[in-house]
Amino acid sequence: MKRAVCLLSGGLDSATALAFARRDGYACYALSFDYGQRHRIELEAAARVARSLGAVEHKTVVIDLRLFGGSALTADIAVPKDRLAAAMSQDIPITYVPARNTIFLSFALAWAEVLGCFDIFIGINAVDYSGYPDCRPAYIAAFERMANLATRAGVESGHELTIHTPLIALSKAEIIRAGLALGVDYSLTHSCYDPAADGRACGHCDSCLLRLAGFAAAGAADPAPYRQ
Repeated sequence: MKRAVCLLSGGLDSATALAFARRDGYACYALSFDYGQRHRIELEAAARVARSLGAVEHKTVVIDLRLFGGSALTADIAVPKDRLAAAMSQDIPITYVPARNTIFLSFALAWAEVLGCFDIFIGINAVDYSGYPDCRPAYIAAFERMANLATRAGVESGHELTIHTPLIALSKAEIIRAGLALGVDYSLTHSCYDPAADGRACGHCDSCLLRLAGFAAAGAADPAPYRQ
């Protein structure tokens, strides 16, 4: 059985990407990050999702991106609320964490090399997204080229590492429909950038609004608990 490292935040998209990897016959090694994010309650969701979808192993890397700040998720900066969809994709929002996907993929690459596998799954999306530059196909293609140049496995094994982005061209509604068909329990996931202390989602940040709109368009009820 082929192995794959699957980046797992605990959110809707990463849970669905993990389900895609399982569907495609991979033994899944889930990788999460405690990076100082204000919504670190998502890590509890990641653990639930990893168990539910049968990950072989689930590791959580601890790093502190609050040392650098620069984002509403890693600094004392207000999370934008109640923005229109057009505004979300108009510019790079303050919830963008500098170089986050590059950092996460680098760790995933290291673990994949140790595991002797050549497949990484990441749940990024370039359709219903918040304008992040590291969610674009061109970025993934560039990182994949770098990975095959910069690792011993890439140079000596004769195999090429592939970064799988099964959600990249899907709308949020399409992602949700696919996940439901694959048996994803979205009640286990957490997407909010600014949750209450008890974990309930705010319902007003970009992530909440995209999630709610996606469930509505998919004709399904969002099982996440919201403050209102």
